[in-house]
Amino acid sequence: MKGFLYGVLPYIALTILVGGTIVRYAYFERNWTTKSSEFLSKRDSKWGNPLFHLGLLMAFGGHFVGVLVPKFVTEMGGTDEHTYHLMSLIGGIPAGILFLGGFWLLLKRRFAGSDRMKVNTSQLDRWLYLVLLVTLVSGMLGTLSNIPGAFDYRETISPWFRSVLMLQPDVSLMDEVPIVFQLHMVSWMLLAMLFPFTRLVHCLSLPFEYFLRRDIIYRRK
Repeated sequence: MKGFLYGVLPYIALTILVGGTIVRYAYFERNWTTKSSEFLSKRDSKWGNPLFHLGLLMAFGGHFVGVLVPKFVTEMGGTDEHTYHLMSLIGGIPAGILFLGGFWLLLKRRFAGSDRMKVNTSQLDRWLYLVLLVTLVSGMLGTLSNIPGAFDYRETISPWFRSVLMLQPDVSLMDEVPIVFQLHMVSWMLLAMLFPFTRLVHCLSLPFEYFLRRDIIYRRK
């Protein structure tokens, strides 16, 4: 099973992520949208949206350094393992709180809000929110459970992920990884497979045209 989860599934997920996104943009560009629901309910997204996206940016930055930057690089820069672990907790816990808190507000808005929101929530939206919830909760639990620093993911998960990118997956690196971290790994792969078919594609749309378009003049009635 581990051979499939950490030696095959990552490539399935990444292939669907990249290939599905390209196909959707090339052939279904009109459907490339966040399916914005602010016209249905705007006031209750006032706090949820900024908290969620701020937590997302912080978490992405932490994951980028922790997973893609080898351990010896930070040590060469003068940051030992103890210092790095403290820095990851100082940044990771607030990021998790913001991320999970914002997501909870958006979750409440989507499923416990107005009837119009519920009607405009698809089955795919429900799967997306479920996988996102599992991904966020498992990541937060992993961070909190590892406050003492007994588990060093930069000697297991990080080199495994880099080995996947180099097309030489070393599944044995995941043998001693705690179950909560394994759940986090599987959940991000499921999220990657859902990505091309959901509203999440909006994060790839950068509003460069906004800075080049002509000014719009509004007149009072």
